[in-house]
Amino acid sequence: MPIYKYGCESCGYKFEELQKISDKSLEECPKCGRQVRRMITHSSFVLKGTGWYATDYANKSANMNNDKKSFSDTTKKVAEKKEIKNKGEKAA
Repeated sequence: MPIYKYGCESCGYKFEELQKISDKSLEECPKCGRQVRRMITHSSFVLKGTGWYATDYANKSANMNNDKKSFSDTTKKVAEKKEIKNKGEKAA
């Protein structure tokens, strides 16, 4: 659930409230009882893991090149095994 920040227009009191997204905005100041407004604040979520930094993009392309190499190596090995197997079947 998100935390919303409110500010009173009369007394200047600021407070936070944990609410569901579907909940209605609060209208009354808990200190003076007058009207409050929901304030705009910065987001509080954090992006963690790989891929969220500029340096990760460079590494990602390097990793993709490594994946392509390992894929071509694997393809070659499979082709060699098939060739050896086919030679064995022809000899028998």
